[in-house]
Amino acid sequence: MRFLYMFFLCISLQTLQSQNQFVPDDVPYKVALETAKKEGKPLFVMLYADWCPHCNQMKKEVFSDPVVMDFLKKNYICIWKNIEKEEGIALKNKFNTKALPTFLFLDSDETLLYALKGEMKTPDFMTEANNALNTKMQYPHLEAAFMADSSNSDKFFALLNVLKKGRERSDLSIPTHVYLNTQTDAQLVSETNWRIISNGVTDINSREFQYVLKHQKEFAAVASQNRVDRKIESIVTESLRPYVDNLDIINYYKQREIAKSIRLQKADSLVFKFDLTLAERTEKWEFYKKVTLEETENLVWNDASFLKDIGQTYLKHISDVSSLKKAVFWVKHSLELSDSYDGNLLVARLYNKIKDKKAALKYAKDAKIISQEMNWNAKEVDTLLAELNTK
Repeated sequence: MRFLYMFFLCISLQTLQSQNQFVPDDVPYKVALETAKKEGKPLFVMLYADWCPHCNQMKKEVFSDPVVMDFLKKNYICIWKNIEKEEGIALKNKFNTKALPTFLFLDSDETLLYALKGEMKTPDFMTEANNALNTKMQYPHLEAAFMADSSNSDKFFALLNVLKKGRERSDLSIPTHVYLNTQTDAQLVSETNWRIISNGVTDINSREFQYVLKHQKEFAAVASQNRVDRKIESIVTESLRPYVDNLDIINYYKQREIAKSIRLQKADSLVFKFDLTLAERTEKWEFYKKVTLEETENLVWNDASFLKDIGQTYLKHISDVSSLKKAVFWVKHSLELSDSYDGNLLVARLYNKIKDKKAALKYAKDAKIISQEMNWNAKEVDTLLAELNTK
């Protein structure tokens, strides 16, 4: 009897779960477009992937809600496309989709009216799905209004604020430069134009960014030096990271030279860190050594954690004694900034690698003392001490 009760309970729970689980309709894209034209409705497209947790959460929370689905089906022709399958791949490429989930609102001629990206709660999604039906909030209307008066910052921001909800940063650059081209150099230095430059300028070679570099004090007066610094760091990062992520060494070096030409320490520091990341990922240890020997003391001298990271890389991958001695110097300086167990252990291991047993023992014993004071597991340092004491 107990077995039967548990059996029917499991069946009931599975039934309830399946009732609350959203299952996408597999309607072909062309069929959906034809239906949209026939019924005079816009098209709603969700682009997702099975491995995307935000997509799955939206399906579970938002699209399993009957109120949401009733609204969508009443006002849109709805389809759901996996970006790893044929139609999903084509739509992802057609609409330059890089974030998941992405929601596209199209007319029956495939004109993009509105777009959203990312996970949302039900009330927020419903607000946006209603906004997408309002012609005055759709891309074509806002874009036409802006292009008719492209020096109008209010019309620019109206377009930008809607674009930011569902498009990529690269999509924002076109209206940004259309607007900024209506502004003289002197006009660029204003609170409004700083907001536009900060939000929409991504090209490190652009006239606007180069003007910011040459007039930092003036821009700091209408924004703040901290905001100007963050913009410089952001644009350097955006210019280099894609090449590092894709291990595109040729184009990375080209862009690196442009970033280095800024000749500001904050930019140089970012280039330095990207150099090391790329060297590690491509296992170019001679390049890693060259960059660190040239720039460590200039750019990360007061960053104890980073100095130890470099020391760890030297311990694993660098062999020549003179370079290892520099690594010892850097990690010992990290201990001056912040004494630590791992720092002392690292110095001991570096000394051991260059066969300086006396110095290695000293720092290993210091690491042991710290581990005892902190009641930490001392297995690593004990192993090293045992090795040193047997030599």
